[in-house]
Amino acid sequence: MIAENSQQSSDIVDVMRELGAAAKAAARVLATATPAQKNLALTAAADHLLATSNDILAANAKDIAAGHAKGMSAAFIDRLTLDHDRIASIAKGLRAIAELDDPVGRIIATIERPNGLKIERVRTPLGVIGVIFESRPNVTADAGALCLKSGNAVILRGGSDSHHSSRAIHAALTAGLEQAGLPKTAIQLVPTTDRVAVGEMLMGLDGTVDVIVPRGGKSLVARVQQEARVPVFSHLEGICHIYVDKSANLAMANEIVLNAKMRRTGICGAAETLLVHKDIAAGTVPALCKTLAAQGCSILGDVPVCAMFDDATPATEEDWSTEYLDAIISVKVVDNIDAAIKHVQHYSSGHTEAIIAEDKSAVDRFFAEIDSAIVMHNASTQFADGGEFGMGAEIGIATGKMHARGPVGVEQLTSFKYLVHGTGQTRP
Repeated sequence: MIAENSQQSSDIVDVMRELGAAAKAAARVLATATPAQKNLALTAAADHLLATSNDILAANAKDIAAGHAKGMSAAFIDRLTLDHDRIASIAKGLRAIAELDDPVGRIIATIERPNGLKIERVRTPLGVIGVIFESRPNVTADAGALCLKSGNAVILRGGSDSHHSSRAIHAALTAGLEQAGLPKTAIQLVPTTDRVAVGEMLMGLDGTVDVIVPRGGKSLVARVQQEARVPVFSHLEGICHIYVDKSANLAMANEIVLNAKMRRTGICGAAETLLVHKDIAAGTVPALCKTLAAQGCSILGDVPVCAMFDDATPATEEDWSTEYLDAIISVKVVDNIDAAIKHVQHYSSGHTEAIIAEDKSAVDRFFAEIDSAIVMHNASTQFADGGEFGMGAEIGIATGKMHARGPVGVEQLTSFKYLVHGTGQTRP
């Protein structure tokens, strides 16, 4: 058995390295592909998705049946499930990405030197992107399309729970590539669910992978961050805060807090902690907590909050650093904006924070001193999304400070190079 497992692992390593080499070759072609070619591949893929929707749904049914057999939760099954409307939405997303401005070749800065040299900073693709994701089959299309639009080849490794669905969607993407005269290997799907494949991607496939993007739960992202030998675009957690300042419009605050927590509790942009200025706490905290509780949200509060709202449960130290991804929120009364900023700086995961305030000086301080990837004023944290930022879609949210930060769309999937034009200059 040991020998068989060893042979299987060796075979997977060989397959993964072949994928890497093929992706590298495809990336060279994509780097010079025209916007018209890439857009045709995307729109043709959308057409193929719709034309083969019954095949996709049949594949999805296998994944759903397996999920039920494993006892997966209703929320998990919902994330996994496709229907005609969801397939139509995926196709619409592909067309939306096709309509975006092509970032490749765009001049983003021009410098003219006293010696006559003209220097241009021009956007270029990153090369080969590895995307490791879990149970959402739509990520196959979103990630593949964003990488293609930005001129990158991509290797997709979906979760075992959505394997059949991802393969069916991938077939539509490769059909689109073929119709546009682009290499099928521009978008590749790892053919095995063995975890050895993930390890090989994280090692860089002999230097062919330029960036890794994980899309999934905390354990997946943590593994990627710990083991990757290539750059990673990711966030580990979305511990998002809302601070309600003493100058806030309280009716607005009520609507924003409810939306930020309860619109979709399982996304990384959902608010997990609510901070309220003490000067307005007595008239605000009970109303906010009552509104949230009426929608099924559990309140974990500090001592003042528990005194003002009988149904609150005392919060523990651990609660302030917990991403619930559920209908639960931690609520704290703070003495002033200094205390709010200090709390966020200590507990934040660097994803998204919001201030609700009418006082410009308070907003300016919050914006200047909070160093998360996304900082909002008088808006729901649930807007932390590439589509809502006008990017068409996103491949993920990055909270690192190098290269990409916040929603990662087509522009963030490019780097740049310098083109220097001379007229015979030599350096003295």
